[in-house]
Amino acid sequence: MNKTTLFRRYVRWELVALFLVVLSGTGAAHAEGESRVQVLSGHIEPGDIVYYVLPDLKQGDVLYVYASGTSGNLDPFVALFGGDVKIKVLEEKFIAELKRITHENGDPLSAFSQTADQLFLAWDDDGGTGYAAALKFTVPADGSYQLLITSTPYKETFGGYRLVLGLNEPRVLEGKLLPSNANIAVLNKTASLVGVAVEEVTGTLSPEEPSKIFTLNPLRAGETLYVFVEATSGDLIPVVYLKDFGNKPLYVANFLGRQRSTAFQYTFETHTRNVKIEVRSCCEDKHLTAGDFRLLVGINAPEVLTGQAEFTETPVFRKPIEVQVGVRIHQITGVDQRAENFGIVGSLEMQWRDRDLAFNPETCQCDFKIFKGDKFAQILEDKGIRWPEFAIFNQQGRRWSQNQILVIFSDGRAIYFERFSATLQAPDFNFRKFPFDTQQFFVRIDSILPVSLYRFAVMEGFSGVGDQLGEEEWRVDKVDTIISSTSATTGDVVSRFSLRLEVSRHLDYYVLRIFLPLIFIFLMSWAAFFLKDYSIRINVLSANLFVFVAFNFTIADVLPRLGYLTFMDTIMISAFIISVLSLIINIYLKRLLETEGQEARVQRLDRYATWGYPLAYLFAIMLAIVLFF
Repeated sequence: MNKTTLFRRYVRWELVALFLVVLSGTGAAHAEGESRVQVLSGHIEPGDIVYYVLPDLKQGDVLYVYASGTSGNLDPFVALFGGDVKIKVLEEKFIAELKRITHENGDPLSAFSQTADQLFLAWDDDGGTGYAAALKFTVPADGSYQLLITSTPYKETFGGYRLVLGLNEPRVLEGKLLPSNANIAVLNKTASLVGVAVEEVTGTLSPEEPSKIFTLNPLRAGETLYVFVEATSGDLIPVVYLKDFGNKPLYVANFLGRQRSTAFQYTFETHTRNVKIEVRSCCEDKHLTAGDFRLLVGINAPEVLTGQAEFTETPVFRKPIEVQVGVRIHQITGVDQRAENFGIVGSLEMQWRDRDLAFNPETCQCDFKIFKGDKFAQILEDKGIRWPEFAIFNQQGRRWSQNQILVIFSDGRAIYFERFSATLQAPDFNFRKFPFDTQQFFVRIDSILPVSLYRFAVMEGFSGVGDQLGEEEWRVDKVDTIISSTSATTGDVVSRFSLRLEVSRHLDYYVLRIFLPLIFIFLMSWAAFFLKDYSIRINVLSANLFVFVAFNFTIADVLPRLGYLTFMDTIMISAFIISVLSLIINIYLKRLLETEGQEARVQRLDRYATWGYPLAYLFAIMLAIVLFF
């Protein structure tokens, strides 16, 4: 074989070997840089930190992280740190370092950034679109790493999140929906403690109340409910029902009534609302047991099954939403005593916080939304969200609303404001002391939904009356607010807010128009007694009777047709009776003098009549005061 042939063969095999080397090298590089994506989701409450473990990352791989909020007003924050770092140590060190740097430079925002740079390999708050967090990290060495996701440290937010992890897949940072084809991270359940809640309630069952129902907060898909109940007194044997929103049983424990305590667990496959736990006395077909019980309920807390678990701040049972209510009366348009009602122009304000109202500020680039008119009710109904609907209990006819505004903040806070005019019933009128009577006017606001959903509270500093009410007859002596409960027509117990006005009359009118004329009439009539002409006396007293009748009609036009006497009625009737008796006495004296000539007797009786007349008035007034005051 010549040299040329050997050279060509050598070159050919060398090229093949080189091609194989290049091909194998290319395959290794592709295997090492293979793109993978994982999509995770969860829920974060204020103060929650979710930890993930990222095992077996390879040197040179590029990790892409994108976290965005999917519900509530969550603004996510993500950070990456080494797999050998102890989480508890990291948290303690972070807090200590943050305090130190803040104390040195006085800028908490700058201090947080410096501390995060020192303790995390990579971190981000708003690197993605809007409030989404995004970061890129080149793995420096083979090994495990850890990732945390929580709410932004600059504001308290909460809600669901979507976490996308990509290895060598830069499209993750674009926030696109990519197929999840790998397991890059695993949730560290021990460190996260997310969604763990434990709460305990107690109660009593009796033949009159053989069951009690407790409504739970919304439960997310995959969460497990743990329930433990035991009798603590009496002969009670508890049976426990787990029911869905339509009262359909999902699970029954201790149905045969063989134990004084029972426990069970139930995992929810979908997001579920209005789940209820009913504790019943056993058994309906025989002796009904009674006594006290203890109910321990936990979410993602299996230790509840033992009957002993550490309580958490996160509630399990649904608590009624507190609604602060305030009413301010700007004007009293009129008081109709005959119809027993009064008209007002006023303002109503309600403030509450409902997590279902929370929204992501990115959707409108705003921290609050404003709804005008009554359109908001339909909008909330379309979204399946309640609001504390109300009715003015003592309202007569239609309420005219000048303005209706609902402001909803991104964290779920809501403010409802309405300016309105209405005629309100005043069934508490009591005219017995008229015109020295004190009356109570009420504005009663009733919740339409039961007290288990909304509970009213007083809004401090809002309720009251304006400086110019426009009501000249009455003056407001006292204003206060009352929170109570009442039974609605549906049978539910609802919360009630009452604004109470204690008012009294301006007495100038009654003094000048009624009492002062009565005094003058009395003095004129009494002066006639010092005349010896009985005809003049009779004429004066007769005229008085017509005056009293006129006064009586005047007062009757003001008040309704009452079934009792008022102070004014007593005075007028007394005056009428005294005048009639005086008239009869004077007619009798005139007859004695003219027909029988008994002048001495007439003079004696006349002295009694002259001084008895004012004494009769004085006695009548004192008796009326004793009876009515």
